[in-house]
Amino acid sequence: MAEPRSNDSLIAALGAELVPVRRLPPPWLRMLGWLAVVAAFAVLLFAHYGDEPMLRRWAGAPDLAWAALGAVLTAVTAGWSAFTLAVPGRSRAWVWLPLPPALLWIGASGLGCLRTWLAPDTSIATLHQSADCLVFIVSFSIPLSALMVWLLRRACPLRPLLTALLVGLASAAASASLLEICHAFDAAATDLLTHALAVGIVIVANAAMGGRLLSKA
Repeated sequence: MAEPRSNDSLIAALGAELVPVRRLPPPWLRMLGWLAVVAAFAVLLFAHYGDEPMLRRWAGAPDLAWAALGAVLTAVTAGWSAFTLAVPGRSRAWVWLPLPPALLWIGASGLGCLRTWLAPDTSIATLHQSADCLVFIVSFSIPLSALMVWLLRRACPLRPLLTALLVGLASAAASASLLEICHAFDAAATDLLTHALAVGIVIVANAAMGGRLLSKA
């Protein structure tokens, strides 16, 4: 009869050391928290540059507006996919959610090169000016990526590399969307290649660093 009492004592001792685990908020709620930070950056940029130049460019060249919409939707869907994919048991198919808006973003950006007129209040960016765009996208992507990785670490993603790639895509797309507020240059091959390079740098950096951080969560 001593053995059951011993087992009961052991169970009671182990139970006394347990620490309650705080349940993670649902993916959509954590996604809204991340988007709130992106929105805060946008408010600061609008306060400095205003929205009139951006709206005038879009009115004169609708392809720029479609490209911006694609970038915004890519940021939202890639971020949502990252938060959802980090939850154990979720389907790998979530990784394809950002594909349609990303195709819109890329396609509309490329179509801008076929126009024969410049969008209002724009010019063709020089190599130096295009480099400034690269710095802008990478610089804004750093805090946005770091925040998302921090939000994802408690979820213990089972696919850390894939999740990190989505983090990079979401952060780069959000940064490109923010750039649209103050981007006084028309679509041109040099500018678009620079943007593509910046997005690639952010995605690769997240895969290298974010993947390691998430795998150690």
